[in-house]
Amino acid sequence: MSLSRTQTTFAPPVMEARRWLDGVVFSETKPLINVSQAAPVDPPPPAMRAAMAQMILEDDATHLYGPVLGLPELRAEVAAQFSAGYEASLSPDQVAITSGCNQAFSAVITAIANEGDEVILPTPYYFNHKMWLDMSGIASVPLPCGAGLLPSVEECAALITPKTRAIALVTPNNPAGVEYPADLVLAFYQLARSHGIKLIIDETYRDFDSRTGAPHSLLQQDGWDETVVQLYSFSKAYRLTGHRVGAVVTSPSLLAEAEKFLDTVAICPNQLGQRAALWGMQNLSDWLAGERLEILDRRAAIEEGFGPLAAKGWSLLGVGAYFAYVAHPFDLPSDQLAPWLVREAGVLVLPGTMFQPDGDPAGAGQLRIAFANIDRDGINTLFARLAGLAPPHNPA
Repeated sequence: MSLSRTQTTFAPPVMEARRWLDGVVFSETKPLINVSQAAPVDPPPPAMRAAMAQMILEDDATHLYGPVLGLPELRAEVAAQFSAGYEASLSPDQVAITSGCNQAFSAVITAIANEGDEVILPTPYYFNHKMWLDMSGIASVPLPCGAGLLPSVEECAALITPKTRAIALVTPNNPAGVEYPADLVLAFYQLARSHGIKLIIDETYRDFDSRTGAPHSLLQQDGWDETVVQLYSFSKAYRLTGHRVGAVVTSPSLLAEAEKFLDTVAICPNQLGQRAALWGMQNLSDWLAGERLEILDRRAAIEEGFGPLAAKGWSLLGVGAYFAYVAHPFDLPSDQLAPWLVREAGVLVLPGTMFQPDGDPAGAGQLRIAFANIDRDGINTLFARLAGLAPPHNPA
């Protein structure tokens, strides 16, 4: 019997990791430090919640179907703000709103690729990208990252075949946190354009980039929307994780194809979430700037406080946005080490094996730390616990 579509891929990693908590009791003096998921656990700020309550009570359209490609006002606001932020000129018909950024990726892949096609993913990859490609019957072609966890344009070029439909980048990166330099991103654009394939660039964490100004020049290129597919999420910026609001920026013709998928799957994005995202874009710029500074301070705390771990053989491979990607010193693969860390250190972290292809030895020595929900003190406590660990013995 052949496999179903879902049987072609692995279990959701974050849900699998949560099962490691079953039966484990954490003390008041050593509570769980959960650095497994890259999502804020706090709700939106009070002013936004008040505005959302008013929308529910007073705006009847909040409860009805809307346009498949999203609220026109939100599409226009995204176009205007992205035009300013990227020093470009976008129109609302180059923007679609989706039910989260994962759906944006799924819609785009469905619109550009068939079963048996290929998409190039730098590794370590974002696991949900790999899962959707698996379930679509599309081959994920791994592009191992090199120094600084940056992908090589030259190595990528060697992987392109007649079946290649896209290169998918994530910057700032998930899981590594690394910010891709503008000239590297442009070189990938030129490579994709020369081969007539798409460059998908997932910028879910763009609001927490440490750089000022436009992080790349893709949207300034002539005819950019023939090649570039930019993905975005409102979840991280405005703590709207449960409302599922994302965006795609690309050509109107590709969005027309994606619309077929979106209409079939969800009909329209969440109406309350869209209105909240619009309100946030128009009213929370100062608040979001403060959120960015807090995340940058946590990044600095990671870099400044890593010394005791480095002395114990740990390595900081990448850091930025919500993530630190590290190499551990233990003679135990990360998929066994991570559950052991729950029991022995009270730390829930994802193993590198969840971000690497099966059989790739790199993942066994790596862990991803998502620090969206721990401040400087929490980071110091985390590092103290990890630095104090003796090598694991018979953790099974």
